Amino acid sequence: MALKAVIFDMDGVLIDSEKFWTQAELDVFSSYGVQVTEDLAAQTKYMTTQEVTEFWYERFPWENFDALDLENKVVSKVIELIQTKDCTISGVQEFIRHLKNKEYKIGLATNAPLRVAHIVLEKLQVRELFDTVHSSEFETQGKPHPAVYLTSARNLGVSPESCIAIEDSHSGLRAAKDAGMQTIVFTNNDESIDSDLADFKILNFGNALLPVFSE
Repeated sequence: MALKAVIFDMDGVLIDSEKFWTQAELDVFSSYGVQVTEDLAAQTKYMTTQEVTEFWYERFPWENFDALDLENKVVSKVIELIQTKDCTISGVQEFIRHLKNKEYKIGLATNAPLRVAHIVLEKLQVRELFDTVHSSEFETQGKPHPAVYLTSARNLGVSPESCIAIEDSHSGLRAAKDAGMQTIVFTNNDESIDSDLADFKILNFGNALLPVFSE
């Protein structure tokens, strides 16, 4: 089946922002007495913001728990870091424009809240190139559940079989695979990334070849 759409993950694919989420979690949850360790923080890496908040509360419960307020504090901190730090993945804007010039539909499917996605696309100055921008916050489950990808394909008016997803994590690759899509793992030159669920691999966008996008 001919490929019609390319759907991007955000954190770790469009921007190098995963460290910002770790920093924001540390800043916000530590202030409530949570002992944020590297081992525990690693477990939250690919969760939605809501799941992360519940994760820490279950382990270090504190008084006057307000999940929405905490999520907002974390997200606001991440947005501040995205806006003020140099975190754009090299070559990704040109890569997206190249796909758009070849008339592929372009989507974004992220576990991060939608307001973060809009900030990222503004920073990269590529918002107008995306035909759909969708977040797991509007689904009952985030990745590795396939819902965010299935909805993205529906928003694009394309069958999942005609979509390919670009991801940097096992969790994201699993979500796309379970949605019935082809997958590309973006490693950013990191060979340690688990790519067993990937059909193709991109080491970096600057040298990305596009044989996978042939009809």
